Amino acid sequence: MHLLSELAQILPTIVEWTGGDREVRAIVADSRRIQPGDLFVAIPGVSVDGHRYIPDALARGAVAVVGERAPEEMPDLPWGTFSYLRVPDAREAWGWLCAAWEGLPGRKMILVGVTGTDGKTTTVTLLHAILQAAGLNAGMVSTVAARIGDEEIDTGLHTTTPDPPDLQHYLARMVAIGTTHAVLEVTSHGLAQHRVAGCDFDVAVITNITHEHLDFHGTLEAYRQAKAQLFWNLSRSFRKPGVPKTAVLNQDDSSYDLLRPIPADRRVTYGLSPGVDVTATGIAYGPDATRFTLHTPDGRAEVTTALVGAYNVSNILAAAAAAWALGVSPEVIAAGVARVRGVPGRMERVDEGQDFLALVDFAHTPNALAQALRTARQMASGRVIVVFGCAGLRDREKRTLMGRIAGELADVVILTAEDPRTEDLGAILETIASAAREAGKREGVDLFRVPDRGEAILRACQMARAGDVVLACGKGHEQSMCFGTVEYPWDDREAMRRALHGQTLDTLPTSPGRGLSL
Repeated sequence: MHLLSELAQILPTIVEWTGGDREVRAIVADSRRIQPGDLFVAIPGVSVDGHRYIPDALARGAVAVVGERAPEEMPDLPWGTFSYLRVPDAREAWGWLCAAWEGLPGRKMILVGVTGTDGKTTTVTLLHAILQAAGLNAGMVSTVAARIGDEEIDTGLHTTTPDPPDLQHYLARMVAIGTTHAVLEVTSHGLAQHRVAGCDFDVAVITNITHEHLDFHGTLEAYRQAKAQLFWNLSRSFRKPGVPKTAVLNQDDSSYDLLRPIPADRRVTYGLSPGVDVTATGIAYGPDATRFTLHTPDGRAEVTTALVGAYNVSNILAAAAAAWALGVSPEVIAAGVARVRGVPGRMERVDEGQDFLALVDFAHTPNALAQALRTARQMASGRVIVVFGCAGLRDREKRTLMGRIAGELADVVILTAEDPRTEDLGAILETIASAAREAGKREGVDLFRVPDRGEAILRACQMARAGDVVLACGKGHEQSMCFGTVEYPWDDREAMRRALHGQTLDTLPTSPGRGLSL
């Protein structure tokens, strides 16, 4: 139990407060889960306004409500029987309240936030490994997993940054076992929806900003500004003794000009551009490893990594720059990088003894698809065969962009389902196929539409010859796929394993015989 007044002290702004103080049992944002003594946070959504559910929350026993609407706009509520805090942004207040409930764990560790369009999970994983190699008690939260000490927790199906209750609970558990550093993957949705409110970051890292999530943000500029919010919040956040607020910037990326003017105690730059703080020389790409010399202001070290492709050099430099800012030596950085044998669903190999290379990658943006295909080209002595689709009810512009990229960079393109949701899968595939045709691909020759994803991956493996690369993009580590409003079990890696044995993973309603007309 906590007093409402104790929790409310952390809120940036309270417009008005009626109903006095209360003892609160829990903080809940879903009225269906309210129990007697709870605080209900009424969050306005895109299609549903949480204020509509205040009567239900009160009927279930809520003793306090946080919302954005003025009391006079809700005259039918039993005013005087509960406490009401009116705030400018209920979602932001939810984040702060959850942090206060857990004792503000973000103020008891050094927090690193990693944002960007592509490479976030890999960079978080690398930095976590480097900090552990340095002998530090480090935790992490990514879209793949949360690591708290020796424990690893699956962070969900399609989750990005976890919601405030889960995130703050993870951080509190880290504090309880003596964690001194935590690395968090911070998505644009997480920033725009204030899921990291109450997280006082000390280091902010950008990987890159390219085309993605315009369905949510509306414009590329709005998306860029959402990413920038991590850096604006950096210098405004709680200051920990002796810990400077540090911005880690990619000088090779267009985000540099956007983020550099934002105030920070210090800036650390990385990339292959002249004059950066952390860079790489002598880069040698191989099918199984990448080697280069890492340069930092404190010296250099030889790096050998199982991660392949130019984009992973950039991810390593981002993690190295953040680690150097935290006082880690080049030699320890190199040792930490070597510990990372791979990241789930990121150019992950599936080997069943076949004479071609089978890979699963999370690439679901135009930039990530291009990078994955270029890397596959470096690994192939034969053809590059790619299987991918584009999600329904998401950024529609990228469908044309990704179709064109695949048409230009792959030898064979197989288009298939990828979370069509309530959109018509046939229409999605036609948009991608049209762009691939414009790039020179021919239907039935080197361009195919196979709506069932299991059959599509099987088709790619059946077409493959010695020296080819089969690359399934878009799902990576995810464990489900959405058709309509239902999440069906799905794993690209299992589908690839079955395909290599001439079988399909049949868990999706993607063929006409299983619930989808084309």
